[in-house]
Amino acid sequence: MLQTQDELLNVLTQIGVEYTNHEHPAVYTVEEADLHHEGIDGVHSKNLFFKDKKKNLFLVVTLSDKSIKIKEVAKKIGAKSPSFGKPDLLAEVLGVIPGAVTPFAVINDKNHAVKVILDEEMMENELLNFHPMENTATTTISSKDLVKFMEYCNQEVEIIRL
Repeated sequence: MLQTQDELLNVLTQIGVEYTNHEHPAVYTVEEADLHHEGIDGVHSKNLFFKDKKKNLFLVVTLSDKSIKIKEVAKKIGAKSPSFGKPDLLAEVLGVIPGAVTPFAVINDKNHAVKVILDEEMMENELLNFHPMENTATTTISSKDLVKFMEYCNQEVEIIRL
């Protein structure tokens, strides 16, 4: 299970994904992360880890400033009564802590238990920013390289407008 940013960045390099990494103090919320965006190109994200009534797991990745109504998202992604996944489940399945949730963590989902939903509006941007397994940095990659990374992880994704 990859747990450090160095391990992730090594994988990105191995598969030919170009990235820029920006170190900053630990952040746990979108609001805290906003304080460290200066000089970082691209759009920023929020990453929501849900578990529904049927025990299905979802990782919803959207723009950091987008207002999300859980009931509306649930209908669009096929989730029945979703709630935020508990920190221990997040650590067990994706290997990250709250505040460091990232689409890069799907590399740890060997059983493909998590359904990944990428917001179409976010994916229309050339450059995207995510935590690299840790909340002490932000990694910038292209949207096409995010898809390439998901393919490397054998992770199916749904790109839908949230």
